[in-house]
This record gives sequence, C-alpha cells and structure tokens, in this order.
Amino acid sequence: MPSRSASSPAEQHRCPWSTGQPDYLEYHDSEWDFPVTDDRHLFGKLCLEGFQSGLSWLAILRKRENFRRAFADFDFNRIARWNERSVARLLKDAGIVRHRDKIEATLNNARCAKRPAP
Repeated sequence: MPSRSASSPAEQHRCPWSTGQPDYLEYHDSEWDFPVTDDRHLFGKLCLEGFQSGLSWLAILRKRENFRRAFADFDFNRIARWNERSVARLLKDAGIVRHRDKIEATLNNARCAKRPAP
C-alpha cells in the first residue's frame, strides 16, 4: 500500500475524523484517498464497508486482519465457491462481525466479481 511521507501535505492537513485514534491515523495516512487498482484489494475494501454498516469504522479496522484470514485474503474467486457450510463456519468466528446477511452478501458479491473461466 502506498504511504505518504511525514512531511506530505496530506499529513499536515489531516481530516478531523483521523486524529482521535492511532488506528484512524494510520489508515488515513496510508490508505485514505489513495486510488485502488487491484481487484482483490478493491473487493476487500467493499467487503469491509459492507460489514461496517451500522457499526463504527474503528471496530472494522481493528478486526481487519481477522476478516482477511476468515475471507481467504479477499480472494473473490475462491469465496465465490463457498456455500452454506462456509456461512455456518463464519458465523462461529468471533474475530469478525457475525451477521448472516452481511456474510451472505459478501459471498454474493464474490460471485458477482468472479472472473469467468477462460
């Protein structure tokens, strides 16, 4: 992921939301407002945004590594093949947000993002 140097204008003029927690500050300075061109990274951002709905972004940031582990590093081609057993497994994972609809939406989004076989 790109990062801005300590003297960059973006760090000198941080968004007000980014200064309250170290996690926010790190996210702001290394990811916020950077373009994403990698499909897998973009899919991961989409997944996390979906899980964030109704919750704080800080809660999701703090669980992000757990989400990466639970969702195969956001490999949407792999996730697209998951089934109800996978949903049941994820619902037992205390490291992520255990919300059936959000989990099922992630699997559905993976199926939509999946590249067709050559």
